[in-house]
Amino acid sequence: MPEFDEILNGLVLELRRGSIVLSVLSQLERPEYGYSLVQILEEKGMPVDAGTLYPLLRRLEKQGLLRSEWKTTGSKPRKYYLLTGDGERAYQTLSAIWREM
Repeated sequence: MPEFDEILNGLVLELRRGSIVLSVLSQLERPEYGYSLVQILEEKGMPVDAGTLYPLLRRLEKQGLLRSEWKTTGSKPRKYYLLTGDGERAYQTLSAIWREM
């Protein structure tokens, strides 16, 4: 039988996985690029590794919840992400469910 700490660590990991989607969606009412999201989430107490964030952004875009566009006006090209209409609805629904729980 696994030790309590091992069980608890697994539960915390599951909780983080679920809340990271809500956290990311909450920050994309205006365009942000990946690294800026890493910084914003860390400042708000939800640190996320870039290796976790970028696959999540691609998955959410594939699901139609985000759209992206490249901007080349700065020192280097950056891919910016923004909620779609479906993404906004998903965020609002998930937020309401989160508050109910």
